[in-house]
Amino acid sequence: MADKIDIVIPWVDPSDPVWRKEKEKYSTNATNQEDDRAIRYRDWDNLIYVFRSIDKFAPWVNCVHFVTYGHLPKWLNTDCTKLHIVNHKDYIPEKYLPVFSSHVIELNMNRIEGLSEQFIYFNDDIFLLRDTKPTDFFRDGLPCDVNIPNLIVPNLTNFSPIVFNSVGYINKHFSKRNSMKSEPLKSFNPRYGFTGFARALLFAPWSGYTGFFNHHLAVSYLKSTLDEVWNKEPEILEKTCLHRFRNNEDVNQYIFRFWQLASGKFAPNTLHGRYFKISTDNRKIISYIEKKKGRMICINDDEFHGDFEIRKQEINLALKKLLPEKSRFER
Repeated sequence: MADKIDIVIPWVDPSDPVWRKEKEKYSTNATNQEDDRAIRYRDWDNLIYVFRSIDKFAPWVNCVHFVTYGHLPKWLNTDCTKLHIVNHKDYIPEKYLPVFSSHVIELNMNRIEGLSEQFIYFNDDIFLLRDTKPTDFFRDGLPCDVNIPNLIVPNLTNFSPIVFNSVGYINKHFSKRNSMKSEPLKSFNPRYGFTGFARALLFAPWSGYTGFFNHHLAVSYLKSTLDEVWNKEPEILEKTCLHRFRNNEDVNQYIFRFWQLASGKFAPNTLHGRYFKISTDNRKIISYIEKKKGRMICINDDEFHGDFEIRKQEINLALKKLLPEKSRFER
């Protein structure tokens, strides 16, 4: 049915000896353009709270497609009727396997068997904190999102060439000025708040897209959007999928989100969560969880090089207090 909403969650178990052995075999050939850092695969040991949050705060979800190399957490209830376990080889074309890049795993999501037209992409560091409704993610069959402009500034310390690449392909296919004229309320919308409205005015003179504000939260997608991008830009998607590790020449799943925004295939909505990076002081993160300040939270550790185990334990304790009860996804 068209109103079904699924969730896709990819996960990797870096302790799996089979996975590690295969990864090491290909790591020796990684180039300077590729990102093979161990930090990309670090496990928080809190995936159980991702599932508990979905079960408690989004019981209306049709199915959770859990995507892995083949390893599964010991606590997972594989008989759960709302769970679809997906191995990479079940949906990713053989010529791209084995793969150790999240980009390839994301770009092929539309090939997952049984995936609904409306689905939400979760990373394993995103947790729901409050009750949600389907209309928080989809309205009138369209994915909810914010179309707030951003400026991608190339520099040597904080620049994402992958996002830059994705925006380039959006400008190839869409005219920002035409989009603003045809559907102005999708560019200038009170739901985006004062800051979003001010950004839209500030960036209005630019004829092309300079970037899109990334909220780093769960993203609502139409499966047909992924199909369309594969049809219109097969070369860059194919090139990305042939990289076993993240590569600076890649695009990632944001090309699909940006495509939806530029084409107007979305419903304007307010942000309902917040993105954090862990540090040596995580009191704001813990407070956000304990007080349930938003509907969801993303807790990222990509650039953290301190005592990860201590930070992990304090954040997981806050998640455990919020979500102490077992879910249907657990044995």
